[in-house]
Amino acid sequence: MSGDAAYRRVLLKISGEALLGDRSHGIDPDMMERVAADIGAVRELGTEIGVVVGGGNIFRGIEVARSGGDRVTGDHMGMLATIMNGLSLRDALRTSDIPATLFSGLSVPSVCATFTQREATAAMAAGQVVVCAGGTGNPFFTTDSGAALRAAELGCDALLKATQVDGVYSADPKTHADATRYDRLTYADVLRDGLAVMDAAAVALARDNAIPIVVFSIREPDALVKVVQGRGLATVVTAG
Repeated sequence: MSGDAAYRRVLLKISGEALLGDRSHGIDPDMMERVAADIGAVRELGTEIGVVVGGGNIFRGIEVARSGGDRVTGDHMGMLATIMNGLSLRDALRTSDIPATLFSGLSVPSVCATFTQREATAAMAAGQVVVCAGGTGNPFFTTDSGAALRAAELGCDALLKATQVDGVYSADPKTHADATRYDRLTYADVLRDGLAVMDAAAVALARDNAIPIVVFSIREPDALVKVVQGRGLATVVTAG
């Protein structure tokens, strides 16, 4: 592996909202192309990479429950939205001559492979980008939890959380000008203070498997590559 990379294998969690680009709904092709290029640059460092995609740009399952509908149905609809994003990302990668395979936690065999740890690990070891959609395949779990689970299953050295801001803050920096930005935190800090990193189940799973969580802004040019190189603006969450 290239000496420029700080990690051997990483799991990138990218939200559906990040794929909006400048749109209000759906997928921005320019943003998807840029994400694919960033992933390709990480591969060139010699780092193996898996990606978990959210679906909030298309549908948020929790909204069904909030409006009085069935939570399980809503979550299944949200999983299908992540599969749509996964298909788009896989094709964007392949268009850029980057080998990629899409796996889904929710079984849709006519669309893509169903996730198994054995097959996904083999694909990653063979140099493919492993795109994971469909969450965990179960309702009541977020795609953040799905990302932490896949990072553990795939033996990743870090879980990279791509967001709209350059790290973790004490409050939303868009509405609180005095919000404090953190360079480093512990899992205990995040869980105790309820900081907006990932949901508690995801943080606990990362903690239990000693997987650092690195939070950075996907909107910053070359941010993903810099994070994989162990530099750039980000918040790193570890045991301390």
